[in-house]
Amino acid sequence: MKNIHDRILAQIRSGMDVVLATVVKASGSTPQKPGSSALFGEEGLLAGTVGGGPLEGEVEHIAESVMISGSSDQFYFNLDAENGADGAICGGEAEVLVDAHPSAHLAVFEKLEESMVQREAGYLLTAVGPKQESGRTLRRYWIRGSDPEAIPLDLSIDFKKLIKGHLKYAERHGFVEIDLGHHPQQWDKAYLEFITPRPHLVIAGGGHIGKALAHLGSLLAFEVIVVDDRPEFANINHIPEADHFLVKNIGSAMQEIKAGPDTYIVIVTRGHTHDGEALKACIGTEATYIGMIGSSHKIGIMKKQFLEEQWATPEQWASIHAPIGLDIGSQTVEEIAISIAAQLVEVRNQKRISHA
Repeated sequence: MKNIHDRILAQIRSGMDVVLATVVKASGSTPQKPGSSALFGEEGLLAGTVGGGPLEGEVEHIAESVMISGSSDQFYFNLDAENGADGAICGGEAEVLVDAHPSAHLAVFEKLEESMVQREAGYLLTAVGPKQESGRTLRRYWIRGSDPEAIPLDLSIDFKKLIKGHLKYAERHGFVEIDLGHHPQQWDKAYLEFITPRPHLVIAGGGHIGKALAHLGSLLAFEVIVVDDRPEFANINHIPEADHFLVKNIGSAMQEIKAGPDTYIVIVTRGHTHDGEALKACIGTEATYIGMIGSSHKIGIMKKQFLEEQWATPEQWASIHAPIGLDIGSQTVEEIAISIAAQLVEVRNQKRISHA
């Protein structure tokens, strides 16, 4: 699934009216953390979530009203079961910023898109004006991660200093509120969101498991690349959720891929030989995850060959997830794909925690 900012752009470019809601504060056992966003259109929820259940239902009603009034604002929600009409049991509080006019920030979202295409992280700054009868004024800015000094020129010197002081904190936590303190300016609130490109999920093999995994990987916000030497398997009609295809000799294709720390590689080709070719191309790369399908017997044979031929060191082999996936007793294609997807999420989240 593409990130919500891709969906915002797609909707704006199609001429559709949309409303963007973002959780900006949360305390207690709230269903979503600050930075979680949902996009609403005339037909209701289009993408993302602010928590589901009663909270999302209330925000959707607000979005319907805001779409008519055109007034952006920030809303407070008490999620205590005793106060919730629909029986919310979270026992927390949340504040949600509702942007009535995401299209007004088209240029900003296009800059964000450009950074993502170039696989460059950055910061989305949202400045919120004080409460007025007509709602709140919102202004958004995109700060390229490679150039944190490029703070928007139309901001005050004090505001720029505040932003610079929060960049590292936003990178660590993902979404932060900037305490404006007593600095005189036109803004009442400000939020800083750190946005990174979707990690690459490279699937070597477009067969049944590869197809099922591409679907799950897309839902889990990976940018999916399918590699296969058979055109009938590596195409958009066969695997519609994939973002890219490499149709050529699997070993050669895998060598072309520049696997970095944001790359996750899954090897599920149609046979031992193709698996080996794909794996040889991955050994020694910076990929965060390399996994290969196969029985314990097959993996044992391949391990012996790789170590004897010095295609891998013992340490390199030990880092490979083989047999692949979490042990959930998988039997069907779908269950195997789920076990692999769960392991990808586990590794990705462990990496996030270690870098926090």
